[in-house]
Amino acid sequence: MESAVENDVLHETVSSELEDILSDTQLSYGRRIQSATRLELNILFRLAAPAVVVYLLNNVTSMSTQIFCGHLGNLQLAAASLGNNGIQIFAYGLMLGMGSAVETLCGQAFGAKKYEMLGVYLQRSTILLMATGVPVTLIYIFSKPILLFLGESTAIASAAAVFVYGLIPQIFAYAANFPIQKFLQSQSIIFPSAYISAATLVVHVILTWVTVYKLGWGLLGASLVLSFSWWIIVVAQFVYILMSERCKKTWGGFSTLAFSGLWSLLKLSTASAVMLCLETWYYQILVLIAGLLENAEIALDALSVCMTISGWVFMISVGFNAAASVRVSNELGAGHPKSAAFSVVVVNMSSFIISVIFAILVLVFRHHISYIFTSGSIVSDAVSDLTPFLAVSIILNGIQPVLSGVAVGCGWQAFVAYVNVGCYYVVGIPLGCLLGFKFELGVKGIWSGMIGGTVMQTLILLLVTFRTDWDLEVEKSRKRLDKWEDKRQPLLD
Repeated sequence: MESAVENDVLHETVSSELEDILSDTQLSYGRRIQSATRLELNILFRLAAPAVVVYLLNNVTSMSTQIFCGHLGNLQLAAASLGNNGIQIFAYGLMLGMGSAVETLCGQAFGAKKYEMLGVYLQRSTILLMATGVPVTLIYIFSKPILLFLGESTAIASAAAVFVYGLIPQIFAYAANFPIQKFLQSQSIIFPSAYISAATLVVHVILTWVTVYKLGWGLLGASLVLSFSWWIIVVAQFVYILMSERCKKTWGGFSTLAFSGLWSLLKLSTASAVMLCLETWYYQILVLIAGLLENAEIALDALSVCMTISGWVFMISVGFNAAASVRVSNELGAGHPKSAAFSVVVVNMSSFIISVIFAILVLVFRHHISYIFTSGSIVSDAVSDLTPFLAVSIILNGIQPVLSGVAVGCGWQAFVAYVNVGCYYVVGIPLGCLLGFKFELGVKGIWSGMIGGTVMQTLILLLVTFRTDWDLEVEKSRKRLDKWEDKRQPLLD
C-alpha cells in the first residue's frame, strides 16, 4: 500500500503532468489530445472503477433484499419496491445531497494541499446529517398514513410500512456514511470502500436468507438486516480512517472546530441537498404516481423491476459522477484549469459509451430480465413492454449524473437546483401526468413525460459546462477555500 507521502506526490506529479501536456504549444493539437487522453483515462479509471464497484455493491445489497421479498409474493415485491424506492429514497437523496457539500470542500482543499481541513469538514458534515436524521425518522414512522394519503391501496401501504420501520436505523447509517465516503473519495481512496462493500454484501445475503426464510421474519426482518449491513460499512470505513497511513495528514482526530461554522455549512449543504434530492427523487416519483393507476400491483411490480435494473446501471454512472467530482475539484484546487476542463470531456464520453452498451443489452434481453425478480409471466410481459423507455433512461443516466458530478466539483449546486426544479417538476412530472392520465397512456405516458424533463435538464447542463470559464472557476475555488479555512484549535481529548 502506498504511504501517505507517496500517494500525495503521485497525485501532484500526475496532475501537473496533465496540465503541462495541455499547455505545451510546441506539440501539435493531435499529439496533445492523444497524450492527455491516455493520461486522463489512466487517472479516471483508477478512480471510477473502484467507485463503480462500491456503488454497485451497495446497490446490489439493497436489490438483494428486494429480490428476497419478491419471491415471497407479488404483494411483498410491491411493498418492498414502494418502501425502498418511494420512502427510503427520500432519506438517501437528502443525506447524499447534504453530503455532497463536504465533497466540494474536501476535494478542493485536497487539491490545494490544505490537508488538515478535510477531517474538520468530515466532522461538521456528520453532525449536521445526524441532526437532520431525527425529523426524517418521523416520515418513516408515519409512512402508512402518508402512502394512504398519496392514494396507495391499504394492502400495499400496510405492507410497505412494515418494511420501512426496519429501515429507520439506516437513516443514521446514511448520515455517517456519506461524509466518510466523500472524505475518502476526495483523496482518491476508494479501493478500501470496495473491499468493505464486497465483504458486507456476502454477510448481508446470508443474514437476509436466514432472517426471511429460516426465521420467517418477512418484510421487517429483511429491512432490519439491510439497516444492519449499512452500519457494518460505516464502522469499517471509519476504522480504516483511524488506522490508515494514507489518512494521517487529513484526519487529526476529533476537533472543537467541528462545532464552528455549522450555519455556513448548513447553507451550502441545503443547496447541495436540494440539487441532488430533486434528481434522486425524480424517477422515484414515477413509482408513486404509477401506484395511482388501475391494476397498480402489476404496474408497481413491472416498474420495480425496471427501476431496479436502471438503478443498477445508474450506479455505474454514479461511480463516474464521483470520479468527475474528484477530478474537477482536485484540479481546480490545484490551480489547473485546462486539466479540469479536459477531465470533464473524458469522463462524460467514457460514461456515455458504457451506458449505450448497457442500453443495447437491456433491449436484447428484454423478455428475460424480469425472471430474476419474479416468476410471473404477467409481470414479465409488462417489463418487456417498458424496456424501450428503460433503455432511453439508461442512456440519459450515462450523461446527467456525470454532469452533476462536475457541478459538485465546481460548487454549482445552487444553480443546478434551480435547473432541476424547472426541468423536472415544472415540466417533466406535469407532462408525465398529462400523458399518463389525461391521454390514458398509463405508465408509458408518465415515463415519457419524465424523460422529456431529463432531456431538457441534460441539454442545459451540457451548454453551461461547455461555456464555462475554467480560469474563473480556479479563482472561485481559491476564494471559497480562503473563506472556509479556519485556524486550527486544540483537539478534543
